[in-house]
Amino acid sequence: MKKIQSMLLVLLAFALLVPAAASANVGINEKFGPSIVVYGGDLSEAERESVQESLEVAEEPEVEEIEVTGEDLVQYITDGDPRARMYSSAKITRQEEGEGLVIEIVTPENITQVTADMYANAILTAGIEDAVVEVAAPKPVTGHSALVGIYKAYEVNGEQLDPERTDAANDELEVATEIAGNGIDEEQVSELLTGIKQQIAEQSPATREEVEQIVEDQLSRLQIELNPEDRQLLIDLMDRIRQLDIDFSQWSTQLEDLSKTIEDTLGNVSDAVNDEGFWANVRSFFRQLADSVRSLFN
Repeated sequence: MKKIQSMLLVLLAFALLVPAAASANVGINEKFGPSIVVYGGDLSEAERESVQESLEVAEEPEVEEIEVTGEDLVQYITDGDPRARMYSSAKITRQEEGEGLVIEIVTPENITQVTADMYANAILTAGIEDAVVEVAAPKPVTGHSALVGIYKAYEVNGEQLDPERTDAANDELEVATEIAGNGIDEEQVSELLTGIKQQIAEQSPATREEVEQIVEDQLSRLQIELNPEDRQLLIDLMDRIRQLDIDFSQWSTQLEDLSKTIEDTLGNVSDAVNDEGFWANVRSFFRQLADSVRSLFN
């Protein structure tokens, strides 16, 4: 096992080295502006500093820093509570069209419910494309407030998001975490949501009954058994998504890219190396190697 781990680390190092060196110290993207860091409004000063370190804010040539509060939650979520406590934070870097979404939870030990794929699914439903999104929290939290922060970052950057889509995206995150909390594997939940949305995009169902059949087909395909309450939540959500103002022809391609990402997450490498500690070491190794490469150009 140690030999396998060592060989994989070497291969991963070579895979990372060239692109990391090429992208090091590129400066501010003058087309999209600097990265935006959104801090949970209830962070203490010490917690804010911890988040800054996790998101490597000091290594950015320039950033725009804003806060997200319960008042923002009300703006984007229909039944949001303005007294909500906001801790999870995010750094958003916009990318060229066609680059897709890259989501990284840099403090996975502190984001307890929402996975990277769940964020990606919800962000896509909200109408956000082509960005690198990094999520962090200084202590264990569910991770829901980071989504609102991402919405705010986009509007600060001049984008207009459809409130119906952002509200539906929040519902999607709630349904995803509810299903996962009832014993379904988190990656399977993401695969299920993506598969259903792909079929909605491709089939353009006109009725709730057609949506229900799509849900049933995907549950059967993935061999997932839901309790009646979760099944109803899922059907209600997908029927709502069906009625959103979305270019479903374009959405289908984006969902296909997301589906491939989820399949990679569930792929053969994880079967070969079933050591969670190993993957934590890989993440740490990547970060340290990237730091070393950056230092060569500073």
